Amino acid sequence: MSKFYFRLWLSWVVRITLCSTFLAAVFSLFITLIIYLNEGAPSLSIEIIRALEKVALFWFMIVWNFTLLVALFRSIKYIFNRCYGGYKFQLLSCPNDGGVEVIQEIGYGDLLKVWRKWFMLLIWLVGSLMIVALSLTYLIGTNSGLFEWFNIYVLFIFIVVGGYFSFVLMANRCKKIRLLKC
Repeated sequence: MSKFYFRLWLSWVVRITLCSTFLAAVFSLFITLIIYLNEGAPSLSIEIIRALEKVALFWFMIVWNFTLLVALFRSIKYIFNRCYGGYKFQLLSCPNDGGVEVIQEIGYGDLLKVWRKWFMLLIWLVGSLMIVALSLTYLIGTNSGLFEWFNIYVLFIFIVVGGYFSFVLMANRCKKIRLLKC
């Protein structure tokens, strides 16, 4: 069973990492290009290239916050109906529809209720991890505050770690998900 959760989690991490960083890079480069063109497209020198790099990196960190949410929503679709280590998650239709059946072709509309429950579970897990990390920071003796070490990269690490535990708890928390052998 632990092999299933690890493989599921690993494929999920790769998917959200690639999707969120690729989208963030594209959008930040697009914003940088617009800023460059808006300034009259001066000839490229070392100073201008370094300035454009700093602008792109600045926008990358901002845009990555939004693309991470998009990647989290899109990634939940791909954890269903795929076999990992002899098990798979199946998404069930709503019990209010007259019967419970497995959804084979999963659309994003089918995921809304499941994603909300999973996302709230992930928020609680990430918040708990942040409290533990902040407590350890104060116990170790570094008197740094939360905002001295907290950024999008640290948040991404917390989301990745919390994602593993959310998958372990997800089948018990959501009635529309079933764990089966395959």
